[in-house]
Amino acid sequence: LMTVFQLLHWNGSLAAMRERQCSRQEVVQHYSHRMLDDDMRAMMAMDWMSREQDRPGTIDKELKQTQEDLDRARKAGRELRFPKEKKDILTLAAAQAEGAKKK
Repeated sequence: LMTVFQLLHWNGSLAAMRERQCSRQEVVQHYSHRMLDDDMRAMMAMDWMSREQDRPGTIDKELKQTQEDLDRARKAGRELRFPKEKKDILTLAAAQAEGAKKK
């Protein structure tokens, strides 16, 4: 569950919910019943694709930073799930963005 909230914060989803005036309790209640799954990853990847359209190179830059974070966490023996999930989401977004360019 903690990884879900870390990803929502990183992705900007929590800020967007705050702007829509969702209470903290509503957000916790909604996401405490959801597991991190392919649908949630796909939604976050779509957010990154949108950012990529606004600012080309955004995904590559974030992916590079995420890989560095993952490498540091691995070397330090820290929990890898959050940086790994970030990398998976960004890799999915990069693949989808590349596929969209080819069409």
